[in-house]
Amino acid sequence: MTTLGEQIAQAPETAEHAVPRPRGRVRWIICALLFAAVVLSYIDRLVLGVLKPELSATYGWSNTGYGDITGYFQVCYGFGFLFFGWLIDRIGAKAGYLLAVATWTIGHLAQVLVTSTTGFVIARIPLALGEAGTYPSALAAVSQWFPRKERALAIGIFNAGANVGAVVTPLLVSLLVVTFALNWRWAFIVTGLFNLVWLGLWFWLYRKPADHPRLTPEERAWIETEPAVDVGRATFRSVLRHRETWAYMAGRFLIDPVWWTFLFWLPDFFSKQYGYDLKSFGPPLVAIYILADFGAITGGWYSSHLLKRGSATGRARKRAMFACALFALPVMFAVQASNIWIAVAFIGLACAAHQGFSTNLFALPGDLFPRFAQGTLVGLGGFAGAAGGFIASKSLGLLLDTVGSYQPFFIACGLAYLLALLVTHLLNPRYQPVTIAP
Repeated sequence: MTTLGEQIAQAPETAEHAVPRPRGRVRWIICALLFAAVVLSYIDRLVLGVLKPELSATYGWSNTGYGDITGYFQVCYGFGFLFFGWLIDRIGAKAGYLLAVATWTIGHLAQVLVTSTTGFVIARIPLALGEAGTYPSALAAVSQWFPRKERALAIGIFNAGANVGAVVTPLLVSLLVVTFALNWRWAFIVTGLFNLVWLGLWFWLYRKPADHPRLTPEERAWIETEPAVDVGRATFRSVLRHRETWAYMAGRFLIDPVWWTFLFWLPDFFSKQYGYDLKSFGPPLVAIYILADFGAITGGWYSSHLLKRGSATGRARKRAMFACALFALPVMFAVQASNIWIAVAFIGLACAAHQGFSTNLFALPGDLFPRFAQGTLVGLGGFAGAAGGFIASKSLGLLLDTVGSYQPFFIACGLAYLLALLVTHLLNPRYQPVTIAP
């Protein structure tokens, strides 16, 4: 997944072993920038969730109204994924990420102008559309800068930024609103300013490997163990013809709603279940997302470790996903937890499982599809995940306003990953590279 007309040439395994691991670290600087972008994207999307109990009390929001905010955010995010997946294949990671971050910053800052749930739905449209470019751009850059054996680890590292953002957000919002006694709007203003710094660094530092002035010959040779060849573009129709596409989309449809709902609703769950508020639910959220961070990196490391030991790519990815799916099962008992820290342990394990599972699922486009088609596939997967998230968010809001319990949601969360692995395996049992005519 990269600029116009580039494709992974499936190099023989022996070629990768023939090139020694380089001393250069430019590719890891690029990975650090990707990590920072994911952190910022999650901070910006989660500020509202942290403020939800306070804003609900102040402005009289219902659970259904808040469900509309999160649900329609995911609808716009899904369509944005389709657009950016298509666009990144044509303009590349650098320009795509600049456009994405600039767009979502406008939407993020626009939230200071509204107070109703309808107003937030409208203000967050550009936030959703811009943030949809995060993963297509990041996966494009990873595919361009990392050979196959390092790709899942690099994805795991930048994917861990989601958890760091989730850890930082409640602490930062609490600091601004509670400690400094600032109006809630300052939480959006201060976090929006961080994006401007990142935009300057990305514009200054990012290049394609062939054009980067600081890349050593050794590191370039390491990256180019899978050389790119100019071949053209892919269409949605050409990508959708393959079972592997539907396997990726089905996996995203089934697991993304779990993560989305945790992100947007956990502060509300802790408030309703244990009486925690903006001053107190920071530590439980921090603990959960630290565990999720560990899961993201461990999941990527485990499949990369299996590959280095000689496992086939599909077997390594699926073994890692199965292990993660088992760790998600205890979350079914979170509502019955006798105290908040037992619930935190169950939910934290599920978040770690999600991140490890998704890290390996995110590797599928780079593993199986030519680069010129990967952005399109990532866009389709993001759309499928957002569609599932919209259904889950709307359903949960209605469920809470009628039944008043999170229990059905947590049961679904516990089973989602085993079901996702089963479906993706049935659709993609061989895990073989896909040939697409450009």
